[in-house]
Amino acid sequence: MAASMRRFSRNFSNLSFKDLQYFSKGHYLSENIRKNVIRFSRTIICRQYKAPWLFMFPLVPTVEAIGFGWSKSKDLEAEKNSKFEGIISTADRLYESNKVLELYDYLVQYKDNGNAEVLWRLARATCDKGKFSRDKEQRKQCMFEACEYSKKALALDGNSSPCNKWYAILLDYTAEYEGTKVRILNSYKVKEHFLKAIKLNPKDATSIYSLGYWCFVFADLPWYQRKLASTLLATPPSSTYEEALEYFLLAENVEPNFYSMNLLMLGKTYDRLGNKDAAKEYLIKARDYPVQTTDDEQAQKMAIDLLKNL
Repeated sequence: MAASMRRFSRNFSNLSFKDLQYFSKGHYLSENIRKNVIRFSRTIICRQYKAPWLFMFPLVPTVEAIGFGWSKSKDLEAEKNSKFEGIISTADRLYESNKVLELYDYLVQYKDNGNAEVLWRLARATCDKGKFSRDKEQRKQCMFEACEYSKKALALDGNSSPCNKWYAILLDYTAEYEGTKVRILNSYKVKEHFLKAIKLNPKDATSIYSLGYWCFVFADLPWYQRKLASTLLATPPSSTYEEALEYFLLAENVEPNFYSMNLLMLGKTYDRLGNKDAAKEYLIKARDYPVQTTDDEQAQKMAIDLLKNL
């Protein structure tokens, strides 16, 4: 056997590694010779790279790659993405149809699926369900539930504009139930996420409106709440009616007539600034806005009350 291997070595010592691979596949060789090629190939590799541990791994004939489950993994991922796309498509259709409770019931079954796009929509749907409820306690529960969904969505995708927007909105909504102190302490975080949402999507009128509303709230703080803010924070949050107006006008410019509340806030801000004509113009628009949601209903009612005093 040793003599045979030496003769074999002399015959094949000038072959390249590529040649050895070719022969190791069995081209034009008998089974015994092919085995000798494989043994010799292993010897050459060990000598060439001076790494004895390589001898532990046989030089096997090259084969066509079959995938070893990769295609199956990709298929599963594609199926998962397709499923989420279907969920999102159905959710958006229900949202556009203003089917508040049906939308919530549909999305809540996917609350543990770990998809940010589904979760921020669920947060929005839960928030709308709370607004829809006439029961104050149920409304409160919905807002806190929605806030939890928004936190999960943001944790999954911190660079999503809607995730940042809905986290900020719901952080502020829940703070209203926890008192002025908590709302003031949360104020900078709320503003930070609104700003990030706008940076990620400058064409989102709702985020721009929300930042305008933040500015209006802190411009409109009564003196005793300002005093509380100064005791809680070294630099308490502050803004002006002019700054709030800029954001409300920008939101209207980005998407005209998109939201009854933006029209209402334009009217209120102009009223605070003493521009009665402009205030009346926007309050009339808010009053006459088609009522489709609880926000529209509230905007209409507030606009009617404010117009009585102009």
